Amino acid sequence: MYGWVAPLDVSTSHSLKLRTLKPTHNPLFTLLSVENFQPRKLLKALSLGPPHCEHKHQLLSVPPRKMRSMTLVDPWLQTSSSVFNHPTQTQYRSFLALIQSPIKSTPTWPNYRSTPLAISAVITKEETATEDETQNPTTFNFKTYMAQKASLINRALDEAVSLKDPPMIHEAMRYSLLAGGKRVRPVLCLAACELVGGGHHHSAAAAALPAACAVEMIHTMSLIHDDLPCMDDDDLRRGQPTTHKAFGEDVAVLAGDSLLAFAFEHLSTATVGVPPARILAAVGELAKSIGTEGLVAGQVVDIISTGISTVGLGLDQLEFIHVHKTAVLLEASVVLGAILGGGSDEQVERLRRFARCIGLLFQVVDDILDVTRSSEELGKTAGKDLAADKATYPKLMGLDKSREFADKLNEEAKEQLSGFDPDKAAPLVALADYIAYRQN
Repeated sequence: MYGWVAPLDVSTSHSLKLRTLKPTHNPLFTLLSVENFQPRKLLKALSLGPPHCEHKHQLLSVPPRKMRSMTLVDPWLQTSSSVFNHPTQTQYRSFLALIQSPIKSTPTWPNYRSTPLAISAVITKEETATEDETQNPTTFNFKTYMAQKASLINRALDEAVSLKDPPMIHEAMRYSLLAGGKRVRPVLCLAACELVGGGHHHSAAAAALPAACAVEMIHTMSLIHDDLPCMDDDDLRRGQPTTHKAFGEDVAVLAGDSLLAFAFEHLSTATVGVPPARILAAVGELAKSIGTEGLVAGQVVDIISTGISTVGLGLDQLEFIHVHKTAVLLEASVVLGAILGGGSDEQVERLRRFARCIGLLFQVVDDILDVTRSSEELGKTAGKDLAADKATYPKLMGLDKSREFADKLNEEAKEQLSGFDPDKAAPLVALADYIAYRQN
């Protein structure tokens, strides 16, 4: 599907319509007109404009096989309008072919009789990313990489945790698991697998995708339990009511327990093409990250430290909380990917140190955002740590020192990647920067 697209006002969002236009002397061709949908992010996600483009309108190039007939749900598309000159006879013969000629600077509509056609189409994020990657095969594009990996992970999670009997518990499991999120942990798992030689596409997915899904299931479990009234008592998570608010505390506890159990089942049974010894090592690593040497330890110390003054709680204790409550699961994500990708002991340990740094970095930035961003910006309740009188880095160090500490952790993390292939390490370097400079 080809055509020239002129970006218009991006302040409104519209819905997508497809019309057929019948020229008086020409066969049927289609003209894509857009209402109710935002085009700037669409244009950025697509392969935009060839170098020889003489107009300020961008080239939208989407092969027909890439199109899907579905409901348009993503707000990242923006309004655009397309005007096309007369096509060739060959182009007319294809229903999906749009005119390749560029529009004039001032669009003029041909005098065609138009009739509505009940077809809706949208290009999926991962497919547009693939188009962009094709245009720049030697340049690493972090947004493209994240879009592709997140889409892969979301599909895998949707397939793994399906709706079945009993329906309520599976609905509750899916409610938080599929609510979005940054998917940083599973992407780290896939990136680490690729870095040590686990492949870039199919082989990495086969080796590490079940582990990536397992990590996200356990992360979601920790959020469900952390939000409970007996823990942090939060009402908002990932921009929607927390699981216990939507399903009740009893079902929320069981949903978290079910995700925890299924994570290990999925990791151990769905992983293919990996020696059993490495799968067993991955299971042990993941289990260790959850119990009294991991998440549970961090949560317990966090609970008993609530309300303690900055004099009574030092940075060492605060680091213990965050290393065990937050960093440990990011560390497990990277280590699982390295183990399942066939990494050597030395590679695994270097990546472990990298992950420990970015895991602590993630929490330092989280503490900063908690006092500098709104609930709407964060998608969760802002200022809750301050209100609960919890220990945080800004509370103990101040904002400026916290930011300096974050920069130091980012640099230390990148130093651990110095011995790897720079091209293969690019996703992890970019992920470290993303964690350091994220805004929510």
